[in-house]
Amino acid sequence: MTKIRLAGTVGDSITDGPGIRYTIFVQGCPHNCPGCHNPQTHDFGGGKDVDIDVLLEEGMRNPLLCGVTFSGGEPMCQARALAELARKFRERGVDDIACYTGYLCEDLLAGKVDGAKELLEQLDTLVDGPFIQARRTWEAKFMGSDNQRVIDVQRTLKEGKVVLDESERWN
Repeated sequence: MTKIRLAGTVGDSITDGPGIRYTIFVQGCPHNCPGCHNPQTHDFGGGKDVDIDVLLEEGMRNPLLCGVTFSGGEPMCQARALAELARKFRERGVDDIACYTGYLCEDLLAGKVDGAKELLEQLDTLVDGPFIQARRTWEAKFMGSDNQRVIDVQRTLKEGKVVLDESERWN
């Protein structure tokens, strides 16, 4: 049984991506960005271990579900378990999976974070980059600071370079 160190979930989020989303907040983050809106998720010893099948069943209960979002904490610290969970959501018909990360996509693509490529292969959208308090913005949907980017992950993997998602859904 694969487990995720979990901070919490939101079954019907409208702030973690377009539409009604099941958002999974993982526990543990190495970035500790000043001003982070989820500082309680930073401690790797906090939260609780939860089997991914429990999260799958909980997420699938909402008949209005538009997508799944991985947030945190830092999802890339649990990339392999989240990749497995994302595959299971896809098998159940969820076709919009997004992830927030404080890492840059280029570093993930370069293999600098263990397991990140496996998770990237399962994602549609990645919001990358650390939250920078001095660059905080209220203008950008679904992002905290204007250095963060909304990335079309599948096009990025196909083209071998970062491709921004400039669709109206995310921007």
